Amino acid sequence: MTALTHRFQESQSFWARSLRGILGSSKATIALAICLILIATAIFGPSLVPQNPYDLAAIDFFDARLPPMSNSMSGTTYWLGTDGQGRDMFSAMVYGLRTSMGVGLFSGVIALAVGTALGLTAAYYGGHIDTLIMRLVDLMLGFPTILVALMLLALLGQGVWKVVLALVIVQWAQFARAVRAAALIERGKEYVEAAASLGLSKPRILFGHMLPNCLPPIIVIGTLQVANAISAEATLSFLGIGLPITEPSLGLLIANGYQTLLSGQYWISVYPGLLLLALVFSINIVGDRLREVLNPRLSER
Repeated sequence: MTALTHRFQESQSFWARSLRGILGSSKATIALAICLILIATAIFGPSLVPQNPYDLAAIDFFDARLPPMSNSMSGTTYWLGTDGQGRDMFSAMVYGLRTSMGVGLFSGVIALAVGTALGLTAAYYGGHIDTLIMRLVDLMLGFPTILVALMLLALLGQGVWKVVLALVIVQWAQFARAVRAAALIERGKEYVEAAASLGLSKPRILFGHMLPNCLPPIIVIGTLQVANAISAEATLSFLGIGLPITEPSLGLLIANGYQTLLSGQYWISVYPGLLLLALVFSINIVGDRLREVLNPRLSER
């Protein structure tokens, strides 16, 4: 019971230290606030927006390409204008934000689980297992992320879960390499030898003892990889090979209006682009601040 209490207290101090570190930087605090606002918008926004932009019965084609602050024929005010199909841009952006964040989070979490398991296994067992896993990691990291994702989606086709699968395949190697590096340091410590001498199973040693001590780099890499996944999904959707038109994302919204960007109808692409920029930048700033806080060498500077 004492060991469990000690582990709980360590976990509490770890998260408290991370939060204090973020709040200690005004830039990171603002970025964290933006992230929380966008997350709340993605969760609750679709129930609050005036229109479901993908309900054909709620869309009037005569309202297409209305500029911001325009009124429709029915008297509805479009604060951010409408796109080429007559959809309210604000509503479409809220739905697109939800899809983009969902794809980024799901792919990041799954890639984290796969990469962490393989990285811990490579560091603990070593030998041929370590060589095989790390050569596979080197192979994956040797190709551009977008190129590999494009090739996979060309084979798999469009769809939310197909994009998630493609992003997991191109992301897991980043986690595996970072976790292996941290686990190699932990493997030589006395608590691992003590756990092995007590007869604990290898999975318990890996995931019950070594994994908690490898959390700092995992959290940092995970935060940054979520932002990378969101950017990659937006790129794939912009190129027309990511999500289908029935599953909106910020990248798809940007693609819908880029051809009319220079003809004065800037809002169709600019507003979703600014939202995507704010989302990715805020996550990256929080991730960079976490890296500084959780890395003793950087925090001493």
